Amino acid sequence: MAKTQTWALVGSETLLGRELRDLIAVGHIPVDLKLISEDPERTGLLTQQGGEPALVLGLDETTLRDAPVVLLAGSAESTLRALELRAEAPGTIDLTHAAEDHLRSFIRAPFVEPPAFRAPDAAVHLIAHPAAIAIAMALPRLHAAFPLRRSVIHIFEPASERGIPGVEELQQQAVGLLSFKTMPKKVFDAQLSFNMLAQYGEGAPVTLESAELRIERHLATLLSRGAGSIAAQAPMPSLRLIQAPVFHGYSISLWVEFEENPGAEAVESILADPRIDVRRSELEPPSAVAVAGQDGVAVGAVAMDRNDPQACWLWLVADNLRLAAENAVAVGSQFL
Repeated sequence: MAKTQTWALVGSETLLGRELRDLIAVGHIPVDLKLISEDPERTGLLTQQGGEPALVLGLDETTLRDAPVVLLAGSAESTLRALELRAEAPGTIDLTHAAEDHLRSFIRAPFVEPPAFRAPDAAVHLIAHPAAIAIAMALPRLHAAFPLRRSVIHIFEPASERGIPGVEELQQQAVGLLSFKTMPKKVFDAQLSFNMLAQYGEGAPVTLESAELRIERHLATLLSRGAGSIAAQAPMPSLRLIQAPVFHGYSISLWVEFEENPGAEAVESILADPRIDVRRSELEPPSAVAVAGQDGVAVGAVAMDRNDPQACWLWLVADNLRLAAENAVAVGSQFL
């Protein structure tokens, strides 16, 4: 049995931080967590982790020292600060994507990596965008069995991808709209409640397009890395990201066109995997609500395209926070 390690978690109070804490607490891996907050007002507070009392620590060199794995789940600023403090230390795992331009940044997604895959020893492990991971879990499996000509994908993004501020703003907008009060628009700079957005308002701190481009970059990397040759690589899909008025969970609509359409039952059969819950035609399609807190992804509503005999539709859903946390823990487990 591996010796128990103590990992450091920066941003332990964020949505991603809480997901990591829950996953590690029930994951049966020999890991204790050192909880770190960038907020000075939280330093010294007593909380609990895995049913045991735990003290919230501040972000400094002392709290990061000697941790074989550091999980970065806070703000972009805390991620960059932690990278400065750790210098060349291995075992740094970024779930915030703030380290994407770091010289040692290396996109990771163990759920879709080849068995023999190894990252550079000094890498900063950047966990791929959860939507990219979810898509990469399905497309290569389909292409390997039934070659694809092309695919078009609509991704419906939850408010939780913008963290606690995004979730709170959506909730406050819904309450404000129903009570005829002014709606806050600091995160989205637009009405998201009871609405869908193809782009945020001009005053939003981040743009929807930047998230869409990140998904494309990460997906392109994952697809190329998982293929044995260019000929075997699934073709890059056309993507469109839409902000949905939901709190948690990605819903993804895939349209795929095959060289020779195998039929819905064959598509369902080839996707079946321990990490892919295939909801066959006789079952209710998956939903973001139903998969909240669940591992992996779920696929259902597989149907032939009535206007294209070589194409079919698929509906894929995943808990964005859980999927990112699962892959981060899988990377960290390589250091045990």
